Amino acid sequence: MTEVVVVGAGPQGLAVAGSLRRAGVETVVFGEVMGFWKRHMPKGMWLRSSKRSSSIADPTKARTVARFEQEVGPLPEPLPIERFIDYAEWYQAHEVPTVSSARVTLIERANGGFRLRTRDGEELSAKRVVVAAGMAPFAWRPPEFDQLPAELASHPFDHSDLSSFAGKRALVVGAGQSALESAALLWEAGAQVQIVARAPRITWIAPPDPDASPLRRLYDRLTLAPTDVGSRGTSWIAATPDIWRRLPSGMRDEIAYEVIQPMGSHWLPSRLNGVAIYTSRRVVAAHAGDGGLEVELDDGSRREVDHMLFATGYRVDLSKYDFLASELVSEVRRIDGYPQLTAGFESSIPGLHFIGAPAAASFGPAMRFVTGSWYAASAVTRRVLDQAPRPVSVSF
Repeated sequence: MTEVVVVGAGPQGLAVAGSLRRAGVETVVFGEVMGFWKRHMPKGMWLRSSKRSSSIADPTKARTVARFEQEVGPLPEPLPIERFIDYAEWYQAHEVPTVSSARVTLIERANGGFRLRTRDGEELSAKRVVVAAGMAPFAWRPPEFDQLPAELASHPFDHSDLSSFAGKRALVVGAGQSALESAALLWEAGAQVQIVARAPRITWIAPPDPDASPLRRLYDRLTLAPTDVGSRGTSWIAATPDIWRRLPSGMRDEIAYEVIQPMGSHWLPSRLNGVAIYTSRRVVAAHAGDGGLEVELDDGSRREVDHMLFATGYRVDLSKYDFLASELVSEVRRIDGYPQLTAGFESSIPGLHFIGAPAAASFGPAMRFVTGSWYAASAVTRRVLDQAPRPVSVSF
């Protein structure tokens, strides 16, 4: 029986697998390396997080983005997704050299542990399973538009390249990074683009100030954690899951909303010149017509477009992981679709762990970002080794 199986080979899964491997724990990893990033994030995308907060966890600091730059030369800031994938594959080659690309189709209880089955019919027993399967099943769009065909309406998750919309009329729904950057990529590809957002205004992340005084830079270092998650007053709490978990639930909810509310990077406004943005508006109806898609907004105005892109985010729902046996899903204690996790990211089923976005309800919003891998890798490894959790650890 294998000690640990990690299901998923994105940044979080690679970080945990690399940490376990360094600790001498027998670990098997299943998944396409950076598969979600390659297949479901559009070509030309830039990372919202800075290079300093985009390193996959490695306690020796030998596999950070900065060390990768020492080998390949300087990388741009912001970091293009293609270069981040290059970095992650470099990390994987050194830290987790063996990854099975077989797709896991079933995880169930068996013999005091778990049995896994792959699409190819391979079976494997494990004492522990770490689910690092990412966000793929959780893409959400308003259900009232489910009847619209894929050629007329989709989610950014559905696209790895938006250049196919060149010459098309596109309407993007949303006010967050995904919506705004998708609109920029569509515009740059030659599409006619409009944005419709329920928010009263678009919130832009403030750019760094290159002319800041030494005193201001010191103040920023003291009040802003080096995670690029949150703002003054929240970033250090979000960067310290052990503190975040001890806060009253109402305060956690407020902090989580402040951190993940829709907003766009400071480098996007200049790329959206020429894109019409309608705020305080909501799409209330959409019908296929002879000329494409007829869209009606809540102010009674109408639009005729070729495609509507619902950049409406992701909603975690553990039951949508179709590889989890229904008996497992029913036994995992959940709140609003998120698993309730204890130290070491362990669910109410002993030996079954969840990392990444599904862990955000228990360990805070940093778990949604690459920087969260620093906390997760250490915490899971300590649990597997049966070591007491550290009193306070950070997500960087």
